[in-house]
Amino acid sequence: MKDLRHIASASIEMAARSKYGRASWEDPSHRRDRLTEKAKVRPACGDYYRGTKTPDEITEYYLRGGEQTRFHNAQGQLEALRTQELLARFLPPPPADILDVGGGPGYYARWLATGGYRVTMIDPIPLHVEQAHEAAGREGPEMIARLGDARRLEFPDRSMDAVLEFGPLYHLPAQEDRVRALSEAGRVTKPGGPILVALISRFASLLDGLRLGFIDRPGALAAIAADLRTGEHRNPDRHPAMFTTAYFHHPDEIANDFESAGVTLDHLIAIEGPAWLFSDLQVRLDDPDRRNRLLEAVRLVEAEPRMVGVSAHLMAIGRSSVRATGA
Repeated sequence: MKDLRHIASASIEMAARSKYGRASWEDPSHRRDRLTEKAKVRPACGDYYRGTKTPDEITEYYLRGGEQTRFHNAQGQLEALRTQELLARFLPPPPADILDVGGGPGYYARWLATGGYRVTMIDPIPLHVEQAHEAAGREGPEMIARLGDARRLEFPDRSMDAVLEFGPLYHLPAQEDRVRALSEAGRVTKPGGPILVALISRFASLLDGLRLGFIDRPGALAAIAADLRTGEHRNPDRHPAMFTTAYFHHPDEIANDFESAGVTLDHLIAIEGPAWLFSDLQVRLDDPDRRNRLLEAVRLVEAEPRMVGVSAHLMAIGRSSVRATGA
């Protein structure tokens, strides 16, 4: 069985050689010539929402299909490389049972399955489940993709060695929903198992607006000020160039969400750090030496409390309680 750290290293090298920075499993030399029957997709069980529902504007945003190519630009490549690095660092070794909650088109689920993990991925967007199923069928890693909601996990207590939530918490503006999702992750994770949660920084829209010049657009600063004040990002006109309904976490409030859910927060780490702000980021990522220096620089301040909020995305790593929480 390959060590996940070696697979992550190979993915970094592939990102440098690829026009779009795709991870190693997307290299054509790794693909199967035909669809396999290893990838499995299960339809919704009819009542899998159980009273929960993804807001229409979020569903509409993701039905455009843009999530499948989100890691093709420089900022996305950096996010993916660093996320792979953190997964290799904090997950138990394969084989282990991993639940990827809100896994989108299955980018990380496929990568982990390639590394020998037993992966089940759920997502509330049918298109994402279909894309994950199709990609796994082409590329061969054995995994399960099905519809599901982070707030109502249809899995037994203590059934998973680790849980990933790379999306649900920043699409749940209400704290009670975020706490519920974290509590559910803690319930299904074996005692002491890691729960890795991706979050968007409270300051992301301000920094992105400065980086791309959006602050010069009419109404942009008012919208950014609202994001900073409340953390609740809205796109009432559903403008296609803007992100959809989301919650941007302040680093100082994350521990409270975890504590309220009964999940122990062990680490809060900047994923991209300040490196995502480089105007020449793609050039740096394409050069192996410069890329390695950039990643090492990010590691130097990844856990510095006064710096983590500069990162576009944060990774919160928690541990399930010794005693499973109630459903």
